[in-house]
Amino acid sequence: MKKLFALLFIIILIQACEDPMEVSSINPVNWERRTVNTALTDSMMVGETYLSVYSSIYSFTEHRTHELTATVSMRNTNRADTIYIDKAEYFNTKGEPIRSYFEKTIFIRPMETVEIVIDEIDKEGGTGANFLFEWRVPINSHEPLFEGVMISTSGQQGLSFTTQGKRVE
Repeated sequence: MKKLFALLFIIILIQACEDPMEVSSINPVNWERRTVNTALTDSMMVGETYLSVYSSIYSFTEHRTHELTATVSMRNTNRADTIYIDKAEYFNTKGEPIRSYFEKTIFIRPMETVEIVIDEIDKEGGTGANFLFEWRVPINSHEPLFEGVMISTSGQQGLSFTTQGKRVE
């Protein structure tokens, strides 16, 4: 029995010494397979959309925060047209850029949704984090829809809410 406890203790000790959990939002899905490799026509409507997201929210007082996981959805609401996202840039509460998610324009097929996940352990955004998206769509097509879903669970408590993007240009 002592050997079993010793073995269990060693296994727990080894796992505790491993590197801390990697933040998946820094190493997102393979954007390369979504990259547009051909020139896009000039006859497209262009725009920018702002989306508020929350890496954390205040809890009890302004000195205590509760961390959240954020799912950012980029949705193509067109049945026939592909849309294009030129940039997805993430900013913190102070308005400082944290990261851009892809270097080249990506496509989103008709009725498809592509997501970015900001892990609960990623606190860089803070209470006032946001995204700015630059996009292109064929003339007479629907604009992309950008939504954020923030969630956290702890014990039997759960917290979730959503935000929607607002076109700014």
